[in-house]
Amino acid sequence: MNNDPIAFWHSLVAAEPAAELCGALADRMRAGRLTFGGRLLCPFVRPFFLEAADESRIAEAAEALWRLGERLAAIAPGEPALLRALGMSDAEIALAAIDPGPGPASTAGRADAFLLPQSLEFAEYNAESPAGPAYSQRLSEVFDAAPLMAPFKTRFSVRFYTPIDAIRQALLQTWREWSGTTSVPRMAIVDWREVPTWSEFELLRDAFTAAGVETTIHDPRDLTFDGTTLRGGGRPIELVYRRVLINDIIARADECAALVEAYRAGAVCVANTLRCKIPHKKAFFALLTDDRYRHLFEPADLDAVRGHVPWTRLVDAAVAAQLRGERERFVLKPNDEYGGTGVMLGWETDAPAWDAALDRAVGDGGWVAQERIRVRREPFPVCDGSHIVERDMLVDVAPYLFRGRMAGFLTRLSTTGLANVTSGGGQVPAFVVQPKTPGSDDPAYT
Repeated sequence: MNNDPIAFWHSLVAAEPAAELCGALADRMRAGRLTFGGRLLCPFVRPFFLEAADESRIAEAAEALWRLGERLAAIAPGEPALLRALGMSDAEIALAAIDPGPGPASTAGRADAFLLPQSLEFAEYNAESPAGPAYSQRLSEVFDAAPLMAPFKTRFSVRFYTPIDAIRQALLQTWREWSGTTSVPRMAIVDWREVPTWSEFELLRDAFTAAGVETTIHDPRDLTFDGTTLRGGGRPIELVYRRVLINDIIARADECAALVEAYRAGAVCVANTLRCKIPHKKAFFALLTDDRYRHLFEPADLDAVRGHVPWTRLVDAAVAAQLRGERERFVLKPNDEYGGTGVMLGWETDAPAWDAALDRAVGDGGWVAQERIRVRREPFPVCDGSHIVERDMLVDVAPYLFRGRMAGFLTRLSTTGLANVTSGGGQVPAFVVQPKTPGSDDPAYT
C-alpha cells in the first residue's frame, strides 16, 4: 500500500505509453483553450498535491494578508506620508484619490507563496488584476477527467477548487455593494486585445454568460463614455472586471480615458478599483515588516502573517549600504512590475553586478530589497517531445483571494529561481488529497 500520492502517481505514469499520455494532454488543453500567448499552459503530467492541513494554514495567512491590504487601501489615500513610504507615483496617487464608491479595493487578489513542511512564506501580493483563475479551474478539470485519475482515486480522496464560479460570485457581491441593488449587471472584461491571456477572458465570458450574467470582452480603446453611460461596442456596461493594468492606464491615458472618466463619474462599478495599487506595491511588505507602521493594522491580522512575510524595504542609500556585503541573503525587485521583470537574485549575481544594481536602485527610487525565502522543489514528470522525463521543479503555490476568501490556487513550476508563466514557466492544477481509510466502501480495499 503506497500512501505517498507523488510516488503512486508517478508509478501510474510509468505504466503508460509516454507519447499517448503527452498527446492526449496536449489535445485536451487545445480543446479547452488552455493557452498563454499560443503556448500550451502545462507540459507536466502530474498535478500539485496539497494536504488538507497545509490548505488550512495557507488560507489563514492569505486571508489575513488580504485584510491587511484592504486596511492599507482604506487609510493611505488620505496619508501622503504612507503613499510616499509605498513608493507611489504622482499619477498613481491621483488615480487612488478618486472615490470608487462602496466595496473592497481588491475584489480579486492573489498571494504568491512558497510552502514547505515547516514554513509558509509569501514572496509578494498581487492586489491588482491577478490572472489565471479560469486556467486553473479548467486545468483541474482536464486532469480530473484524465484516465490516470481513476486508479489514483482508488487510493486517495481528491478535490479541487472552482475559482470561475467564486470570482463570478465575488464580482456580483461587489456590484451589489456598490450599486445598492440586487439586479444582475451587464459585465465587461476589459484588457488589451493583444494580451496573451485573451483565451482566459473567453473562458470567463462563456462561463459567466452561461450562469446568467451577460458578459462581453472589450479593449479599452473600444469603450466610449457620454457623461452618463460607459459603452463597449454600443452596449451599456455597468460592471467592469478590470484586467487592464493601472501601469497601462497611466502610460496609455488617452486610450483608457473613457474607462477612467466613467469610473471618476461613478457611472460604472470597476473591480478591482484603482486604489488596489496601494497594497499591490511590493513595498506593502515593507510596511508590514516595519514596527513603525504596526499601529495601522489589526494586531490579530499582523500576528497571522508574522513569519510568513519576509523582511522588505524600499531601497535608499542606507538600505543599499546594509545589503552590499550580503547579496546571498537578498533579492532586488522593481516596486511595481510583474512576470518576474527585473528581479535580481543576489545568490545568483556576482558582486560587481550586485553593487551596480544597488546603485541603480538608489538612483531610481523604485526598487525594494527583500530577504531571501525558502522555496519548495519537487520532481515532476514533464513531456519532452514524445518522451516523459522527470525534472526537479521549483513550486510556487499562489492562493486566490476573492473578497477575502481563499478560492483556489495558481500553481507554477520552474527550473530557475523565478516561477511565472510570463517568463517561460509552466502551470499545473492543485488538488487537495488524502489517503483513503481502509473500508468496505473503498474500491482499493474490496
